[in-house]
Amino acid sequence: MPPQPLDLPFSEACERNKQPLLEALRTWLPQPPHRPALVLEVGSGTGQHGVHFSQHLPVRWQLSDRPEHLPGLRRRQAHASANGAPAVGQLLPPLQLDVTQPDWPAGPFDAVFSANTAHIMPAAAVPALFAGSARVLPTGGLFLLYGPFNDGGVHTSASNAAFDAHLRAIDPAMGVRDSLELLTCAKAVGLLAAADLPLPANNRLLVFRRSPAGA
Repeated sequence: MPPQPLDLPFSEACERNKQPLLEALRTWLPQPPHRPALVLEVGSGTGQHGVHFSQHLPVRWQLSDRPEHLPGLRRRQAHASANGAPAVGQLLPPLQLDVTQPDWPAGPFDAVFSANTAHIMPAAAVPALFAGSARVLPTGGLFLLYGPFNDGGVHTSASNAAFDAHLRAIDPAMGVRDSLELLTCAKAVGLLAAADLPLPANNRLLVFRRSPAGA
């Protein structure tokens, strides 16, 4: 990996998981005829995922995050444009997005992707993440949520249990989310479970598909 400029936000976790996630996205991202898929990334953070995926996938990748992360995202995008490898897709300038607010980008997007956000945002915001994603997806569009998850309150590894305890010690509203509770959030807004993909470091990619209205 080349040295990172000091003014760029950087995440070791993003650097480790970007390639496994890329391989999963190659399989699961929609492929509309005659145009690249339009993907909204919720909580783009350091922008490393967006840069990597747009360099290797035929997508239009829309960065978004809360206001405090936008300057770093803009620097990341500018650096990628000036120094990155030729991109297969297109990385779109970051938009401000707070999942709890109604003013999401209009879309429609072929897919919504979010990595390592559900356990950081307050528990009360998680249903809003699902509801907002459903609003900007067409029928058949995908919501892809990556991170650590437990099942019915049971952690899938000791490391995830320790991580959950660490998060809750910082803020009781944070924590590793329960996949069954997420499924309930999804069904309430017309998102149906399509896949549960195991990924390295005891993480998973949960895939939901937008059902027809009223289905």
